Amino acid sequence: MHPDDKRKFGRTDLHVTPFGFGTAPVGNIFHEIDEATSDAMFQHAWDAGVRYFDTAPMYGHGLSELRTGQSLRWKQRDDFVLSSKVGRLLKPARRDSIDFTPWTNAAPFTMQFDYSYDGTMRSIEDSLQRMALERLDICFIHDIDVFTRGADQPEVFRQAMDGCYKALDSLRSQGVVKAIGVGVNEWEVCHAALQQRDFDCFLLAGRYTLLEQDALNDFLPLCEARGAAVVVGGGFNSGILATGAKPGAKYNYAPAPQAILDKVARIEALCRAHEVPLPAAALQFVVAHPAVPCFMAGTRTVAQLQQNLAWFSHPIPAAFWADLKAQGLLREDAPVPV
Repeated sequence: MHPDDKRKFGRTDLHVTPFGFGTAPVGNIFHEIDEATSDAMFQHAWDAGVRYFDTAPMYGHGLSELRTGQSLRWKQRDDFVLSSKVGRLLKPARRDSIDFTPWTNAAPFTMQFDYSYDGTMRSIEDSLQRMALERLDICFIHDIDVFTRGADQPEVFRQAMDGCYKALDSLRSQGVVKAIGVGVNEWEVCHAALQQRDFDCFLLAGRYTLLEQDALNDFLPLCEARGAAVVVGGGFNSGILATGAKPGAKYNYAPAPQAILDKVARIEALCRAHEVPLPAAALQFVVAHPAVPCFMAGTRTVAQLQQNLAWFSHPIPAAFWADLKAQGLLREDAPVPV
């Protein structure tokens, strides 16, 4: 696979590269990244042919959008696809009054959830101001899942379908944005949204990977039928598909349970037999599904970005995928690279 290929983005007239640049790390999640490193990653991704960039007001309390705009502002706007998100509004505040957790040295804004019609319109205008760019191509409703909202999720979901969706649908009809969708951590929420409203796309974190293919049951078939694109983030399941089954390996942001460690160890054995890096298999598997035009990768250093790009284009023999299925490590109906 080549990170600079172009793929049609579902039923829209957008075309994205199969390798996307995710900007949560440049929002200083967990650890600080300096301005020079942030910009160097943007420029290296650009030089490698990457032309899809995703950001959000949440990432670094606006810092990610500020840095995204700074690094892309003087590129030809029609040469790249840009997505951001709605569902949170930012307001300036004193740094010493803000709890930035899990962000480090983020931008001086407080965040509040707002899934109303007016809040959605305000959010998009604010994002464009922070980036100093003239438009978004794709806009996702952010974090209306159980993972983020807990017991409030049903009411939050209803608010978003009534408020955010109506605003985004209006902007889409006016041609202000080309695609609207939902960005969450659970495929079930995406499935419910697609059943209720006319969405073009989804950003799904960590729920369609070498380790998890339950989205093949209902959600991804419906996406194919409706022409909805799915951008997959978190393709390493928060770590273990990059690090392998080593002690302390993370799975969904927590230490991996023994059953997951055992399964990854079996996948690693096949990787060694076929001379395939485990992370290369994880990255390339995701974008083999016809509804998934892009994998969204976030990195902290230029070296990490270079490594991800190399894994994305690493040759993988067809026999590797066949052996995964033969050993029950991959669903028989899971599309694989050809």
